[in-house]
Order: sequence, then C-alpha cells, then structure tokens
Amino acid sequence: MSTPEHSPLGKNTIYADRYDPRLLFPIPRADKRAEIEVAEPLPFHGVDIWNAYELSWLDPRGKPVVAMAEFRIPAASPNLIESKSFKLYLNGFAQERIADTDTLTSTLMHDLSAAAGAVVSVQLAEARAATLPTVDLDGLLLDRQDIEIDHYGPPQADFLLADLSVQPVAETLVSHLLRSNCPVTGQPDWGSVQIAYRGAPIDHAGLLRYLVSFRTHDEFHEQCVERIFVDLMRRCAPQQLSVYARYTRRGGLDINPFRSSTPATPCNPRTVRQ
Repeated sequence: MSTPEHSPLGKNTIYADRYDPRLLFPIPRADKRAEIEVAEPLPFHGVDIWNAYELSWLDPRGKPVVAMAEFRIPAASPNLIESKSFKLYLNGFAQERIADTDTLTSTLMHDLSAAAGAVVSVQLAEARAATLPTVDLDGLLLDRQDIEIDHYGPPQADFLLADLSVQPVAETLVSHLLRSNCPVTGQPDWGSVQIAYRGAPIDHAGLLRYLVSFRTHDEFHEQCVERIFVDLMRRCAPQQLSVYARYTRRGGLDINPFRSSTPATPCNPRTVRQ
C-alpha cells in the first residue's frame, strides 16, 4: 500500500549500495488533496524541484564519480515520491559501474517517471560545476514584524485577510519561519517561503501568523505548499498567485515545491540555509 506507514520512513534501514528501483516509494497525491478539496482539473500549475548533493557511482574502471543532480517532478503527477526512499534509491548507485552520465541520467529519468506517474526531468552536474553562490529570496521580509503569536497548529486559514476595498497591488512576500513536521516520524522540516501575488492587499501580520501556524502540523513539503496556495486563493482571492517553498536538506536532498495560478518555470536558487 502507498501510505506513509508502509514506507521505510522512521524504521531501521539497511542502506543498500546496489541499484534497485524497487526502493522508490510513491505516495498518491489525491488523498491529501481531497482534504483541502482539490480535485481535477487542478487549480494550480507547478513542480517539485529536488536537489541531490550525495550522488555517486563507479566509472567503468571502478573509480568513484560524484555529482549533484536536479530533479523536477510535475505537480500534475499522480504521485509524490517519499524522500527517504528517494535517498535509499540514489545511494544504491554507489557501487554500480555505469558507462557514462548519459546512461545514469536515462536510468534516473525512467525510474523516477515510473514512480511519479509522469515524466521527471533530470540534470546532472559535476560537483564543482554545480556549486552556486547562495542568494536571498526576493521580496519583502515578513519576519521583522513586532507581533504576538500564540497559535502553532493546526494551520489557521482564518488568519488570512485581504482589504478588498482598495486598489489591487503586486507584491512579493518572504518568510523564513515556515516549519512543519514529517507525518510519520515527527521530524521537523524547516523552510523559507516566497509568496508573490497580484490582488487586494494581504494583511502581513495575518499572513505571518498563518505561516507560523504550520509549526506543529504534520504534512509533507508538497502538501503544505498546496495548502498554503489553496487557503490564500480562497481567503484573499488574488488575481494571480505563486507559492514557492525552499526547504533545508535532509539526507542529502532538499525539496522545493512551487505552485502557481499561471504556468511558470521557476528558477532553482540555493538559499543560505540550503
């Protein structure tokens, strides 16, 4: 069964070092989307960008090769991929002799696309070539507000307010206070979030209180971002909206879900916390 309790997450695990695509554990998106009343056609476009920092294999003569990888899983795919299973799968290449990077890229694309149920793009880069300078997310920082907060879960959409009596604005807002928890182990997931919208001005204090209300909430990264997007659309009715979360890495992987009311291709910046 593709439910979190049947995954390897939170259990003692043997870290295989040989290739095995069966290690990948897909989880249907539909169940959690039903909780926020999201069905087909989806009310958003988007992608989940994964960055892998611990990818290695052997060349045909047995010499280790290391690289970094970027994976893009469409938000429209029927499944997300559980992160620990993703890590175990990647680790399985450590003692495999692989002809060249094109062969590895094709294998990764095939296996991940099969698990996600949609085409997953894969890009590999030498570790030295892939090292990029860190950047700040563009936008007005919400975190400097001098406000009192006393609600840390569950997520409280009622905190979201917009002033529909004034002219629409275009605004990009950023917070580094996003925190949620793994729905199986309870381990914290730390992230920064960038919200860009055009529409009635959104109350900044209410938005920050809302984001902090995820602090004790149990949900996967992708599901949190979709909940934020849906709550903002329903409560504030922006004409355009995008929500982009950049989570800190765990086990050599970081997950960065992006959801938007219009088709867009997000860049993949590395923030200082990543």
